[in-house]
Amino acid sequence: MAPTLPSLDVRRLRSYILRLPLFTRVVLAFIIIFWILELQKVWNVVHWGALIPKEINFGTMYRLNTYPLIHRNFLHAFFNTLALVPLLERFEAEHGTLLSGAMFAGPLSTLPAALYLLVERGILRQNTAILGASIWVFVLLGVEGIKAYKTNPHFVISTYRIPTWTTPLVVLLFTTALIPNTSLIGHLGSVGVGYMYGLGYLKILAPPEKVLRWIEGKLNLLGRLPHYVSIDQKTYGRYGVLPTTSNPSAARESTVQMPFIGSNHAFGSVEL
Repeated sequence: MAPTLPSLDVRRLRSYILRLPLFTRVVLAFIIIFWILELQKVWNVVHWGALIPKEINFGTMYRLNTYPLIHRNFLHAFFNTLALVPLLERFEAEHGTLLSGAMFAGPLSTLPAALYLLVERGILRQNTAILGASIWVFVLLGVEGIKAYKTNPHFVISTYRIPTWTTPLVVLLFTTALIPNTSLIGHLGSVGVGYMYGLGYLKILAPPEKVLRWIEGKLNLLGRLPHYVSIDQKTYGRYGVLPTTSNPSAARESTVQMPFIGSNHAFGSVEL
């Protein structure tokens, strides 16, 4: 009997999309809007928003935030979005909408960019531009790698015990080897930033929880904004610490599995 391919459950897909939290929806909308704008020929969106080392000055600091939202073409945007959405919606569900927005508009975008500029312009003296949402994919994979390491430090292949935190690096190596025009430096910096966040070293850059609660209450964000995730609705601890349990089997069931579907797509690297 010939094997049958699994069919796409449209209802489950629709249900998943309708349940996406607010910040994830906003990011998805910006990626789509910028891709649509790339179809016109009057304004070069890629050149405007990409992270181009020699174009960075006080007047173009916005590039440190726009480059993950801009892609070279439809396939680049599609596959990066496919990889990003499951990771980003999980992050938002765990940390809340306000903190997610603050971190991705701030250090989780600017720190990978700063590391890339330091190496590409400061050390290599090159001017290779980078763009694409997989900068965030690899940041989130780094966060997930540390989270998995805290609950299950090793996985075994044959007789070898391999640390689970190395999984994002394996994905990075396969991505670099198999997909052309990817940025090893950009991806490596992203994984490093994800590791630092997962270990709690970036918590000093996060807004104080007291301030976030005050903003939420003062503006009544939970009541006014559909799909908003309050800081009190987080699934896990603020910096990725999973809840403890005295039941070993329950602890095993709560282990976070790293999603690999679509996580090997390109962080666009282009010569401009």
